Amino acid sequence: MVLSTRYQWLLNRLKSMSIREILYRAVKQVETGREIRAFRRGIFPPVPPPVMQPTKCWITVPDGLSDKERYAAAANRIIKGSLRIFQLDVDADAVILNWNRDPKTRTAAPMTFGKTIDCHDRALVGDIKYLWEPNRHLHLPLLAQAYRLSGKGVYLKALKLHLSTWLAQCPYPAGPNWSSSLELAVRLINWSVVWQLIGRADSVLFEGDDGVRLRDRWLSSVYRHMAFISGHFSRHSSANNHLIGEAAGLFIGSNTWPYWGKVTGRWRRTGFGILADEAVRQVHPDGAGKEQAMAYQQFVLDFLILSLISAKAAGVSFPPAYSESIERRLAFVAAMMDVAGNLPMIGDADDGYVVNLSQEPDFCPYQSQLATGAVLFTRSDFFRKARRIDDKTRWLTGAFAETAMSLPSKALDTKRAFPEGGYFILGRNFETADEIRCIVDCGPLGYLSIAAHGHADALALYLSVGGAEFLIDPGTFSYHGGDLWRAYFRGTAAHNTVRIDGADQSLSGGKFMWLKKANARAATFEIAPDRDVFEGSHDGYRRLSDPVMHRRKVVFDKERDILSVEDILECAADHVVERFWHFHEDCKVVLNGGSIVAERNGVRIHLTTHPPDTRLSLYRGDEVPPRGWVSRRYEERVPAVTAAAENRISQTTSLRTDIHIQVQGKVADREGRDRTESEAP
Repeated sequence: MVLSTRYQWLLNRLKSMSIREILYRAVKQVETGREIRAFRRGIFPPVPPPVMQPTKCWITVPDGLSDKERYAAAANRIIKGSLRIFQLDVDADAVILNWNRDPKTRTAAPMTFGKTIDCHDRALVGDIKYLWEPNRHLHLPLLAQAYRLSGKGVYLKALKLHLSTWLAQCPYPAGPNWSSSLELAVRLINWSVVWQLIGRADSVLFEGDDGVRLRDRWLSSVYRHMAFISGHFSRHSSANNHLIGEAAGLFIGSNTWPYWGKVTGRWRRTGFGILADEAVRQVHPDGAGKEQAMAYQQFVLDFLILSLISAKAAGVSFPPAYSESIERRLAFVAAMMDVAGNLPMIGDADDGYVVNLSQEPDFCPYQSQLATGAVLFTRSDFFRKARRIDDKTRWLTGAFAETAMSLPSKALDTKRAFPEGGYFILGRNFETADEIRCIVDCGPLGYLSIAAHGHADALALYLSVGGAEFLIDPGTFSYHGGDLWRAYFRGTAAHNTVRIDGADQSLSGGKFMWLKKANARAATFEIAPDRDVFEGSHDGYRRLSDPVMHRRKVVFDKERDILSVEDILECAADHVVERFWHFHEDCKVVLNGGSIVAERNGVRIHLTTHPPDTRLSLYRGDEVPPRGWVSRRYEERVPAVTAAAENRISQTTSLRTDIHIQVQGKVADREGRDRTESEAP
């Protein structure tokens, strides 16, 4: 049951904490109390005067951009008053009139002490994701890019307007923009990009008395940002991507603005130390991120890559394990990506980006990171998966970007088992037009005690054929768009696995918290010329009054292109069992007798369920209860077909689903005889 009241949530949160964490948070509460009293009296530590000194840029203005005019066109849209926030077009002029107002609900947050604002209270702050997103200032580097590429002052003027209004309306430490260290860190990194692109302290932006005042106010806020982050790191059960992001903001900030002597040096060492530790701690040995969420793999990789590039510019060297952790993460992404560049949307996603440096219409953040990795680690296999050098990579690596294209060719990594992360890849003809790729998810629920961004997806599988997705993970949709939708998209019914008695595999304690977690374990993974075999189990339903152990065996017959999925439910009493299959939104799906037939891009798959008395149903765009949806972007969902196969079982039972894959006009039956398309069931 999702607990509804604030007090119940607090109780659940306490259950997820160790004694050490409770004591730590108690000390932080005392410190916060002192900060509140200082805030009420208007007494803050002074900002020392900056001592300017030369610094090296980690952003370059590259040659070979795909289309320089795209930057001017995108910047012009901002100047004309259009700003895109997730799936909402908002009035940019309205945003800069009140940076502390949610542009979606138009709720203005209070300008009280930032750390005490309940940012999940919609009545108080509206939808905090929509409020925070423009305040990350992801759009300001675009104005700076357009200025550097064109030399036109109109972009500098717009940048000055956005920056000066923010500084005036968001004084330290008041309001929602001084509540989350991660938000400050992302903003600080984007400010770093802007600072470098406009010419740093010598920019024409700072000419004249008005310009000098803007520079001084900006640097004062930069100092406050770094001081705030250094005193408010996400620790213990909250030490996930937030901690890495906060450390990255502090480290990159101290490299960009090393203007406060020993204080800046201390901040740099602190950020450096946390990054060096957490880069290794938060990744499995096989390269899968411990948050078990592909989107957060990308988010964290950006923090780590940007910090590495910033360090090189500053003459700072991370230990080898740091770079190795980045390389492992990239290798994992490359292995999970199908021949068309698709990745299963495993775990949470909120369209979170650290920087937006490319205006290419077909930009893919994952392939971009592989391209950057190809340059940084001289990995031609990464470049082959990325397919090209994108504009973001050019801004980050400059003249070195083109080197990846001339690297000696290296075969793509054929690694298909990621036992610590819990992902196993079955199939054939990988990286070709005839590729069949099936990924089985048998990993942990998530990271640390709350597993905040994990989904109840144990033993789910994903299927793509020739780069066309068929069986998918429907995604996340929204964090704050309603408890019903949050519960659905992270629940078991939204994944290609088995649900027992209408319950999720793991027990939720809130939107970003799991109280009881299914433990998944892989027993077998075998690769042979004629077939691949996976076997695994999870104990999530052992908590039921009649405990159930779910075991799943997946066999891919490479000669007949049949994927057989056997679900064994070990129990002693009666239960309702549902097997869910979620199809790509472009699939045409119909019931055909005892089979489910899905067609897309000239490929057809047939799902046949056993036993014969299985009740089959198709859903598309149902709202109560939610079924038949896919969300590829935050706050956006579209109808897609979900198939449900329902059985009532008594005692231990085996259920089977055979997935026949028709490739090049043929489909194989279970006796191995090829039949023409007209003869297919």
